[in-house]
Amino acid sequence: MTKPPVFPEPDEGETADERHFFAQQKTRKLDKTPALGGNVEAHYHGHRDRLRARYREQGDVSLADYELLELILFRLIPRRDTKPIAKDLLVRFGTLAGVFGAPQHLLQEVKGVGESVALDLKLIATAAQRMLKSELRNKQVLSSWSAVIDYCHAAMAHETKEQFRILFLDKRNTLIADEVQQQGTIDHTPVYPREVVKRALELSATALILVHNHPSGDPTPSRADIDMTKLIAEAAKPLGITVHDHVIIGKDGHVSMKGLRLF
Repeated sequence: MTKPPVFPEPDEGETADERHFFAQQKTRKLDKTPALGGNVEAHYHGHRDRLRARYREQGDVSLADYELLELILFRLIPRRDTKPIAKDLLVRFGTLAGVFGAPQHLLQEVKGVGESVALDLKLIATAAQRMLKSELRNKQVLSSWSAVIDYCHAAMAHETKEQFRILFLDKRNTLIADEVQQQGTIDHTPVYPREVVKRALELSATALILVHNHPSGDPTPSRADIDMTKLIAEAAKPLGITVHDHVIIGKDGHVSMKGLRLF
C-alpha cells in the first residue's frame, strides 16, 4: 500500500500558506503532481520559465507589472502559483510603487502574503530607496533635482502618516544629512522652527530643503504648510542658513512651494 507523502515542517518564521502547500493538497516536495503514466511538473513552472526567457531576451518592457511582481514573489514563495497573489496585491495597492510602499501589516492582509514575504517586499523597497539616495551623494543637490524628487517620492509618497524630512546641505549644496525630523498623524505633523535651526547648526549646514508628505495623496500646500515654512525661513536667515525649498510629496506628484513663490 502506497504511503502518503510526508511534508516538512515550515521553517521558523515562515507560515504554511507562504512556503508550502497544505498536506491535503496532493503535491509533493518537488512540486510534482501524480498523474496517469508518471509525474507532471506543477503547471506554473513552465509559465515562470517563459517569463524569465522573455525578460532575458526583451528586457523589462516585455513584462506587465503583475508579471514582474509575480517573478519576484516566486523567489519568495517557490512552491506556489504567485500570479493570483501578484494580481491581488496590485488590486489592493494600485501600483508597484504602492505595493512596495505599503506598510508590512497591510501587505499581510492579502491572501498568501505572510510575515516573511511582507518583510522581504519591504527589504526590496528599502534597497530601492537607498539606491536612489546614493545618487545624491557627493553631488550638488540643486543640480540633481530630479534625483531628489525621485528619492523623496520613493521614501515618503506611500507613508500612511505625515513625515517631515529635512535635507541638510553644506555651502556647496552637497548633502550632509537626510533626517526625518518629525512624524505625525494622517494630516498633521508638529514642526518646531527652533529645533530645525538647532539641528542645522549642529551639522554646520548652510542650506535646507524641507520635505513632507500628504497621505491623502493631494500635494496642495495648506495654509499651515505655508505659515510653517515662512517661520522656518525667517528663523534660519539671520544665522546664514537658507531654505531652498519646501517640497510636498503626494502619491501621484509633488509641489514645490518655492516654485509657487509661497515663501
